[in-house]
Parts: sequence; structure tokens; C-alpha cells
Amino acid sequence: MRRKRKCSVICRMSIVLCAISCALSSASIANARGAASIAQNAITPAVPDTTLAVRLFPSSSPGMEIVRSDAIPPVWVVTGPAGDVGYIASTWEIAGSVGYSGRPIDILVGIAPDARISGAVLVQHNEPILTLGISSEDIARYVQGFAGYDLKTVKVEAFKDSAGLPPIIAGATVSTGVIRDAVLRTARTVAMSRGLVAADGVSVDRVSFSEKSWPELSADGSLSHASITLRAAAERFGAIANPLPESDEPFLDAWLALIDPPTIGRNLLGQQSYTRAIGSLGVGDAAILVASNGVQSHRGTDYRTTGLFERIEIIQGTRTLRPKAADFLRIDKLAARDVPSFREISVFRIGRDTGFRADEPFRLEIAAERSRANGEISSLRLAVPYRLPKTYIVAGAGAAAQEQPLWVSAWERKPLTIAFVVAMIAWVASAFFVQEFFVARPRLWIWGRMGFLAVSLVVLGWIAKGQLSVVQVVAFMHALLNGFRWETFLIEPVIFILWSFVALGLLFWGRGVYCGWLCPFGAMQELLNEAAKRFGVKQIEVPFAIQERLWAIKYTLFVAILGLSFYSMEQALVLAEVEPFKTAVSMRFGRAWPFVAFAVALLVAGLFIERFYCRYLCPLGAALAIPAKLRLFDWLHRRPQCGRECRFCETQCTVGAIDTLGRINPNECVLCLRCQVIMNDDAQCIALKRRATRRGGSEGGVSQQASSTV
Repeated sequence: MRRKRKCSVICRMSIVLCAISCALSSASIANARGAASIAQNAITPAVPDTTLAVRLFPSSSPGMEIVRSDAIPPVWVVTGPAGDVGYIASTWEIAGSVGYSGRPIDILVGIAPDARISGAVLVQHNEPILTLGISSEDIARYVQGFAGYDLKTVKVEAFKDSAGLPPIIAGATVSTGVIRDAVLRTARTVAMSRGLVAADGVSVDRVSFSEKSWPELSADGSLSHASITLRAAAERFGAIANPLPESDEPFLDAWLALIDPPTIGRNLLGQQSYTRAIGSLGVGDAAILVASNGVQSHRGTDYRTTGLFERIEIIQGTRTLRPKAADFLRIDKLAARDVPSFREISVFRIGRDTGFRADEPFRLEIAAERSRANGEISSLRLAVPYRLPKTYIVAGAGAAAQEQPLWVSAWERKPLTIAFVVAMIAWVASAFFVQEFFVARPRLWIWGRMGFLAVSLVVLGWIAKGQLSVVQVVAFMHALLNGFRWETFLIEPVIFILWSFVALGLLFWGRGVYCGWLCPFGAMQELLNEAAKRFGVKQIEVPFAIQERLWAIKYTLFVAILGLSFYSMEQALVLAEVEPFKTAVSMRFGRAWPFVAFAVALLVAGLFIERFYCRYLCPLGAALAIPAKLRLFDWLHRRPQCGRECRFCETQCTVGAIDTLGRINPNECVLCLRCQVIMNDDAQCIALKRRATRRGGSEGGVSQQASSTV
């Protein structure tokens, strides 16, 4: 009867939560549909019509015409009866703007002839905080606030309010920074390419295009070439352990080109690959193409582990640059007419922060090494000099603002928060490494744990916004499939640091290193349950057989969210609202009533069943439990008596992770260390009690025998 009564209570709770979930989903869908127009998984830039052009150029006269220009960067040219009105550009097409969700953000930006932003319209996004947390009016006001911004203004930081820019949206700082960076980067790129803003007195022609074949590009200096034969390389290497054959075949035959001008880059790569290579470059960045044949690779393979192309150096004046793996794009085939075949083709981005100038001469040096019989290294270097032809250099005046990368601004704005999060992580790691000392002192453990959970909730959650989400897992999976970019994940330093520690923690300890200590919502549940128990709230003991089946819910939710995201990210985000994290932590319950009711219902359920949400519904916990199977160590100890002679730990486990045989299920364990405290407490552990009894009895027997002898 007692078990039936408990099951009935659980069923009633489930019915209530399902009802609230339905209301929440309805509100989510209505809110999402009422937001700005969102394409499901499309990445095709929006095409502006006359109505949209009027919004972007409100002061223009009627009768405007919109003509597509496929020059680089591609824009729509808007003309009126009095002449050119301006240009319309897509942030996705030019800047490759990707939000924190890992999905595209597309904003159409109007650029006036006086180098000002005339207007901006958000046409596509999949940002979680924007889709469901911030109203469409807030988004519209923020994006429209860029109107009137002077593109000749000095440097602007993406995450700080400044004159001429719309204020940051509270609660959507990261998404705000992404939008700001995309709008400014796109507008500046268009302004510079159209001669509205020039950089350092000269700029590279990124607009003009004419078709040219490979021989024509080679003849006019757009391509530079250097080669060394096997015979010549053998002479320069000298006596090596594995001599090269005496042949006039190429040891290394290398071609070099600066691909910023469309006439060079678009002819070599083709429109699609060229847009991919150039569209994501920041203002002031450059890109070079290196193609080679021969037995010597210009890339090698060490860059995959070191992150640097150690065989390549770009030398300009006194500066020596070495490309990074993050700046590399592999090209499989060139598109130019009459192009020869190549063994390797690479595109390397050269950042503006290196001081590289595309209009000045430079040279590429490719190093090759071979071992001699005595173990010494013999090396040679092939130099490929390059100078951009003057026909691609455009004179100008003025200076364009150079924004630093978005993620750098994000990290610079919160050094104290970053330091605090790192300190919390160090404390958790240290506690696990010395857990024997920790669990042997019950009072230290209980006060240390409760205090740390309070800090996790208040500081890490409510203040630092350090709540991880299954949405980030989905975004990571999509990034791996659609082109991984570190910048996407670096724009929120607290989340990035936490995920880095979680990734390492999964190998060492399992999912519990985050779920049991660093999850703000998990901390909220445990603190409230602890308070409820102190006020005499009776706890419901869920039979293991039922609990084992309820665990499947969270894994099903995770798979459903992940699978649905490949069909519709918008609908996946709606389903992801099964996580109450945004409501209870990120927005501190400042949302519509269905969201708040759902979060409160989960917390109320947690008063009777400790960590109710963590046990049965958390898709993030399920996502972490799957890779946690790879953990390398087992830090939790058990005794032979556990599960056979004693089942006390099983009854005290906060998440029911200990089965009837005394085994700990690592998929469900949150590493609270309660069972380890019990095992080291001779007042609670049956094995220690019996050991003490036997020891006491033995000592008593010896004393009695001695007394009788006397």
C-alpha cells in the first residue's frame, strides 16, 4: 500500500508538470512565431525588396531600383531618380555572422554614400535568448538603433555602450555583441570596398573583377612561382640518411598569390570557394593562396598537434609570420581556366593585428628538413617572392576603424569574473583530489558543500550567468558538422571555461563534477530540499525499479532535442525549454507566467524528491552522461559489505544512484560524496560499527582473562 501511495504521488506530480509543459510550449511557440522572421535551417541571404529598401533608406525618394552586384563583397546597389541611394549588404553573406547557438544571424544593413549606416533589419536568427527570452520589439529597436552610425568613427568595443550605438540589451549581452560585431564588420567592409572609407591611405581593390586564365594571372604578376628539383635539393641537403633520387622532377614546386582582389581570388577559387575564403575576413585582414607539387609538402602534418604551420614563414620587412591552424582553409581544386593540377592547395588568413600590409612586397619561405646519418638535421628553404600588381591597389584617404576580434572584447570586459570562475573550478578539482581528507570530516563536508552550492547559485548562476545548457551541446554538434569556429564559443568566457573544465572532468570523474557542484539550478534544488528537510517535509522514497525507468525520460528528451534541431532549430529551442535554467537562473524568474510556473513546479517537486529535475528530466545531464562512459578513473570507494550486509548508503543517496546491490551508477551520480562520508563515519557505516564492536569485544576479553589470572 505504501509503495502504491508513493507511485500515485509521483504520477500526480507528472500530470501537473505535463500540463504546465503544454502551457509553456504554447507560450513558447506563440512568442517564437511573433518574433522576427526566422528561417528554419536556411543560410541563403535574404533578398531585399522595395518595401525593405524604404525601411533601410527612410529619407530616400520613391521610385528606387535594386540591382544585385556580385562584386566582392556582394551587395545590392540601390538607385533612385537622383542617382545612387546606397548599398544593402547581408551580414551572413559578408561577415559569416554566426550566433551563440551555432546558427546563422542574417541582418540586412543599409550603407549610405556618406559612409553612414542608414538602417538595419534583422531577418534571420536562432539565438536562444532572443527566440524565447527577449521580445521582438526589443530586438527591432536594438537593430534599428544602428541607423546614423558613422563608419569613420574610431575603434568600438563590441560589448560596451558608446555614443552612436544602441545600448546593450540586458540579459542578452552575448547575442548583442554578436549582432553589433556583424553589423559593424559588414558595413565597414562594404564602405572600404566601395571607396567610402579607406585604410591607411591605400587599399586593395576588392570590387573590380575580370575573367582571367591561369596563364594570364601568371603573366601579369598575380601569381608568383618558385621551384627546386630533386637533384638540386639533394645537392643542398648534402649527405643525408635517405638520399634523394638524381632526377629533374620537382622536389617542391610552389605557387603563391594574394587572393583579396576578386580578379585573382575569384578566378582561382571560383565564386563559392572565394566567398567562403574571403567573406569571413575582418576589416584589414588578408588571405594568400599556396599551391604546390612535388615530394615535399608545404603543409606537413605537425600543425594538427602544434597548431602552427612550422614549415611556412611569411616575411615582410622585419616581420616574420607563421600561419596558425585556425587560419587555414583547405582547397581541393582550383577553378581557373588552364590551371595545372596540384597535390596541395591552401588558403591562409593573415590577421590585421600582425601588421601585414597587402600593398607591400613580401615573400613566402617553405622549409624542408632531412636527417643525416649522424643524427644531425640538414635543411633548405625555398623562397617565393611576391608583390601585388599596382593595378589592384587603389589610392584613398582617411582611416577606417579596426575592431579587435569579438571574443577578445568579451574576455577583456570581465577579468574578475573569469578569475572567480577559475578559482571555483580549482576548489572543486582540489576537493576531489584530496577527497579522503574531505569526507573524513563530516562537518567540514556538509558546511563546505552547502556553502559552495550557495556560491554556485548566487555568484556563478545569478551574477556570472554561468549556467550551462543542452542548447550549447546542440550548437557544438552543429558546429562540428557545419564548420567549427572557436570564435563562436569564445565569445562567452564563463561558459567556455566551464565547458573546458567539464570536458576534462568527464574523463576524470564523470558528469557529477558539474551536475553536483557547479550547476546553479542543481544547487538551487539541493539547497531548497535541505531547507525543506529541516522544516520537517517528509521525503518520498522512489522504488528503484520505478526510478530506473524514469531515468529514460531525460535521455529521450536529449535525443529528441538533438534530432529535432537538424529539422528545425526553432522548434528544437522550443523543446529545450524543458530546461528551467533560463527562467530560474539566467533571467531570475523574470519571464512570462508559464515559464515561471514550470520552474516553480519543478522546485516544489524537488522539496519532496531531492533533485527531482536532475534525476528524471534534465537533458543536459543525459548529454553529459553519455561521454562520461569514457572516464579514466574510479574515485568512489565501496566496501565488500555494501549492498549485501548494509544498504544505508542506498537510502541516503540524493539522486538514487546506488542500486540494491550497492553499486554506484556513474550515469546518475552527482558526486556529492555523501556515500563516502558515510563509509568513513563509524557512527553510520555498519562495517565500521561491527569492526569497532569486534575490537571492543576482543579488548574486553583480554582484560577479563588477565583479571581472572591475577
